[in-house]
Amino acid sequence: MSILRQICLALALLFASMGSAQAHALEPGFLELRQIAPESFRVFWRKPDVNGAPMAIDAVLPETCTPTRGNDPQFDGAAWVSAWVAECPGGVSGGRLWIEGLESQRTDVLLSLQLLDASGTTHRLTPEATGYDIPEELSTWGVFTSYFQLGFSHILEGLDHLLFVFALLVLIRDPWRLLGAITAFTVAHSITLALASLGFLSVPGPPVEATIALSIVFLAVEILKREQGAERMSERYPWVVSFTFGLLHGLGFAGALNEIGLPEGDIPAALLAFNLGVEAGQVAFVAVILMALMFLRMALPRLREAARAPHSVTTNVMGYAIGCVATIWLAQRVAAF
Repeated sequence: MSILRQICLALALLFASMGSAQAHALEPGFLELRQIAPESFRVFWRKPDVNGAPMAIDAVLPETCTPTRGNDPQFDGAAWVSAWVAECPGGVSGGRLWIEGLESQRTDVLLSLQLLDASGTTHRLTPEATGYDIPEELSTWGVFTSYFQLGFSHILEGLDHLLFVFALLVLIRDPWRLLGAITAFTVAHSITLALASLGFLSVPGPPVEATIALSIVFLAVEILKREQGAERMSERYPWVVSFTFGLLHGLGFAGALNEIGLPEGDIPAALLAFNLGVEAGQVAFVAVILMALMFLRMALPRLREAARAPHSVTTNVMGYAIGCVATIWLAQRVAAF
C-alpha cells in the first residue's frame, strides 16, 4: 500500500500544481462603460493578475472615443485596474470595441454597458471573439446569455467543485441517493449564491476556499473508510452532507461572481443565468462521468465489481488521489490567509 500511496501522491502533486498555476490566469477580465452624459462614459477596466503583473491585454474603445485606452493600471490586491472618462461624440451605438491581446490568452472578458436611459447589456468576449459591435438597441437577452456562459465556464474551470461532485459519484452507489445528494448540493449552493451576490450574506473568501478543500478531504476519507455491509453516515444520508457543504460551495461561486459584479437593472436575470450556467456545467460533467463509467463497465465487467468493493485497489486509488489533491489545496489556501 505504501507504493500505491506514493504513486497517488505524485499524481496529486502534479494535478494540484497545475490547478494552482492556472487559477489566476483563468480569472476573467471586466470592462464597464457607464454613460454619465450624452457623450461621456466612465470606463472601468480590470485585468487579471498573472504572476504579479497585469495580463497582456488591453481594452480599446470605439475610435470615435477619446481616449480609446486608459492609463497604466494599478494593483488593487487582486487584479490590475484603471478608470477614466471617455468622450464619445454621438455615443457608442454602432461602434466597435475590442480587447487587444485576448486572442493569445486562456481567459474571457466580461463587458458591461450601461446607458443613461437605464438600458444596458452584458457581453462576453473570448479569445475566439475579441471584439463587440455595439448595437443600436440594447436588450436583457445579452445579459442572460453572457452570465449563463460565465456560470457554465466557471464550474468547468473550478477543479475543486468538480472534484467534490466526482467524490460524491465515487462514494454513493445507490442511484436514488446519488440523485438526492446532487439535488441537495444544487439547492444549497443556489441559496448561498443568491444571498451572497445580493449582499445579504458576507463571508471572507480565503476561509471559504479552504473549507471547500476540506469538504473534499472529508469525502475522500469517507471513500477510504467504507466497509461492506456497514454504511457510514455519509452513505445513509448523503443529502445532508451534500447540502451542508453545498452552502459553502455556493459562497465560492458567489466570490467569483462578485469579482465581476452584477449589472444594475438586470440583477435578477444575471443571477438566474449564472446559476443556470453553473447547473448546466455540473449536469454536463456528471453526464460525461456516468457515460465513461458505463463504457468501462461494458468493456471491463470485472473492473466494475472491483470498483464497488470497499478497500479494493480501484477504490483506494481514487480515494487517495482525491484526498491528496484536496489536502494540498487545503494547505495552500490556509497558508494564503
